[in-house]
Amino acid sequence: MSEDRVALITGANKGIGQQIAKDLAGHGLTVLVGSRKLEAGETAAKGIGERAHAIQLDVTDAASIAAAAERIRREFGRLDVLVNNAGIVGEFVPGTSFADRLKFNIPSTAPLDSIRTVFETNVFGVIAVTQAMLPLLREAPAGRIVNIGSSVGSLTQASDPNHPYRSIFGAAYSPSKTALNAVTVAFSIELEKTNIKVNVVCPGYVATDLNDHQGHRTVEQGARQAVKMALIGPDGPTGTYTDEDGTVPW
Repeated sequence: MSEDRVALITGANKGIGQQIAKDLAGHGLTVLVGSRKLEAGETAAKGIGERAHAIQLDVTDAASIAAAAERIRREFGRLDVLVNNAGIVGEFVPGTSFADRLKFNIPSTAPLDSIRTVFETNVFGVIAVTQAMLPLLREAPAGRIVNIGSSVGSLTQASDPNHPYRSIFGAAYSPSKTALNAVTVAFSIELEKTNIKVNVVCPGYVATDLNDHQGHRTVEQGARQAVKMALIGPDGPTGTYTDEDGTVPW
């Protein structure tokens, strides 16, 4: 078994996920670039360097998840860090504007199939991947699970009439991130007596494909908190919800 720590990042072929993989590789970890399309993952891995390896992983496909877990055990022999980064605001026809995509988030009119699609990736996908990777993480000296959430999933902030992003709390994306917070707490409670720490982080409003690159933060800035929590030591927290500025209210 290699002495190098191994990290799996889902949805790491671009955006924040790719930057997290790059940063963790810079800290000496072997990084597995999870990507629905293997070719896209291979391109991203080449851009990161020799510590990066592409791995086909569709978080909504049970066979793909199982194959990824089997490959990690067979080829790398360990998994120390899991970053559940893959996330969507929905699946749309190419070229659909961010403004038009937001219409699928309006509670009174959002198509149920669209809401289910978002939850399938953002919530059930995280549960499925975490369950599949837990046997490897349990064997690690200090397993770390980092879920990429969003402050728009904060019920406390959404309940504040003065909060600037309150109006975008819709039926799909924001509730999926609220559910992800709950999933994070659930796993952290189950695993609190082990060496595995489970936390959720908000990268901030980062310019990515998710928002037509309208965000005001760079991917480098967006990756920082996830990388920090992936590398916490034995005295680090578990079951927390944070961004670079500190604790985010549930």
